[in-house]
Amino acid sequence: MKNLDRSLPDARLRLLSYLVIAYMVLAFAWWSVLLFIKNRDAFQAKAELMKIGMVAEGRVRTPQEFEATEAYQALLRQYRRQEWMIMGEATVFVLTLIVGIYFINRGYNREMQAAHQRRNFLLSITHELKSPLASIRLVLETLNERQLKPRQAKALLGNALQETERLDALINNLLLSAKLDSSYEPNFEPLNLPELLHELVEKIRTRHPEATLNLEIPQSRLPALHADRLGLTSVLLNLLENAVKYSQDHPRIDLRLWSSNGTLHLEVADQGIGIPKEERTRIFEKFYRIGNEDTRRTQGTGLGLFIVHQIVRAHSGRIRVLENHPKGTTFHIELPLQPPETQKNLEA
Repeated sequence: MKNLDRSLPDARLRLLSYLVIAYMVLAFAWWSVLLFIKNRDAFQAKAELMKIGMVAEGRVRTPQEFEATEAYQALLRQYRRQEWMIMGEATVFVLTLIVGIYFINRGYNREMQAAHQRRNFLLSITHELKSPLASIRLVLETLNERQLKPRQAKALLGNALQETERLDALINNLLLSAKLDSSYEPNFEPLNLPELLHELVEKIRTRHPEATLNLEIPQSRLPALHADRLGLTSVLLNLLENAVKYSQDHPRIDLRLWSSNGTLHLEVADQGIGIPKEERTRIFEKFYRIGNEDTRRTQGTGLGLFIVHQIVRAHSGRIRVLENHPKGTTFHIELPLQPPETQKNLEA
């Protein structure tokens, strides 16, 4: 009901704009018709006056003789030119109006989408900040008011630490997303990606013991990757957390890593709910989340995939969204083994 109430002003504004546009088109059509009529009446009046003068002078006797005269033909050509001018101006006006309407409508839709995404972000970030703080506060109040056994106190403190890590990750995402918009520069260094993957997989297993993570790395030694360790850590954690978040009660996540032709390939595949094809071009936009914040059950701020996309681009790589079989989503990342500066030097 709230969504319906919020959409009413937008619908009224859109209807008003359509009415104004319709009025402009009808008004122009009416003035074009009047201009055609005035031009025709002026031509007929001039022709009649010219005919009367020629008849009085005895130069013509019949309408056919008058229409064959050079003076009448010149007047007729002038009339035809004016008709074409009116039609040309009308065509240019209509095309200009159509193009203007298209750009105005596109800009309006973009503004509405951006406003909707900002609203969703504010709702989600409020929930994401309040939820861990409320959990931490509850733990502290419980420890302060009750005498608990060491085992119980340790379990509560463990929960509080998990919520603190969640809050820390959220703040880091916010800071990183702001940095990506202006001043992010990857710190390229030799990176053992298989080792990093093992570390992050163990971290996800600790956070989500119900999840099954399978890591496939070729037995032969992979070439060293030159990349930003902190940036790729953020990329992998966001993809793994998303895979767990959008899966069923017992998520299964497959990670595959291999190299070919100077490129490192990484896939993160889940068996979750999947991403509709029409949404795949937008999921990397800042603040964008599928669905509506009022009814969405999963946590998130719409920053994770934006961060992933921007960091991969900063490494001169690319990321694609593919379907997993029999269900779910696969994120395929391609990264050059050498940093952009080294590639340019090699090409030179």
